[in-house]
Amino acid sequence: MKSPITGNEMKVVVSRHTIEFRKDRFEYWLHEYCDETGKTYTDEFLETLNQTQYFNQYRERYNIPFPDDIKAIREKYGLSATKMSEVLGFGVNVYRQYELGEVPSISNARLITLARDPKEFKKLLLISPMYAGSQQSDNMQVEDLLKRLENLNKNRKNFEMNGLSEYLMQGLGVQTLGIYTGYKSPRLDKLLEMIIFFTHYMKPWKTKMNKLLFYADFLHFKRTCFSISGAEYVAINLGPVLQNFNSLFEYAASRDFVDVTYQEFSNGGVGEYFSPARNSTFKSELFHETELAVLNEIGARFKDTKTSEMVELSHEEPAWLDNFIEKRKIRYDYAFKLIHGY
Repeated sequence: MKSPITGNEMKVVVSRHTIEFRKDRFEYWLHEYCDETGKTYTDEFLETLNQTQYFNQYRERYNIPFPDDIKAIREKYGLSATKMSEVLGFGVNVYRQYELGEVPSISNARLITLARDPKEFKKLLLISPMYAGSQQSDNMQVEDLLKRLENLNKNRKNFEMNGLSEYLMQGLGVQTLGIYTGYKSPRLDKLLEMIIFFTHYMKPWKTKMNKLLFYADFLHFKRTCFSISGAEYVAINLGPVLQNFNSLFEYAASRDFVDVTYQEFSNGGVGEYFSPARNSTFKSELFHETELAVLNEIGARFKDTKTSEMVELSHEEPAWLDNFIEKRKIRYDYAFKLIHGY
């Protein structure tokens, strides 16, 4: 963006700031353009970036679902946003606005959270105008929805769908969606596709794969305030790595998403590198445009970077420097301090 005073390109400056939202106060990283005179400006992109930070904190504080989750709940039941609003007793366009980023009231958020459970959603459906109207006419949509709910209830204990993603990506501890997941629910399917993507791009060693995933998730957060995969990262001696990375990579190999080759070195050590598995293809349809852009940028940026060089680069990141001594999990707002990867 060019300064309206000097006509020169301005740099983005980031500073800690406090704001009041819905009678609560939140700290966030304020992004502004600054010119040579010291004047500061914002545009729609920076305004959204700033606003999303305290919106996310508000959602986390009051356990309010995030837009992707709100959309996923509706899609699970095969309903339009208008019908979803009807079942929950919202205004006609309200559910759509929540999917687009508007923050629900706490009371509406509780209803949306309740609707995650097929049994509870069925209760809401049976007292809704949508169900009442179906009693007066032959409404196939309601009949199909009731069948869908019955099937969802039968399959709700399926570990592969309901527990494996969280277990592999977060371990056995009780975890919550928040600053350590990049305000995204853990998505094992997307993380596996990210691994496939980088494997097709460059056949990386395991240590390098960890760094590629870290930079992709954190760069996307830097630009949007959301991670791609919902994965948690930990600072260890070799730099930032996925929480539970060995189990995740073993799972990827066991399901033929990638092939893992072991190589012994002259010093007696053993390394592992990834190569594409037969018939393994990257499912780009799982990703938003912004996510695909980041994956391609990170791939191009580090394709020819040696693993040892990537470790050195990651050791320059505040995300690692501030956390590696105690091997702590890394907050995603370190993305605003990224030195490399973009």
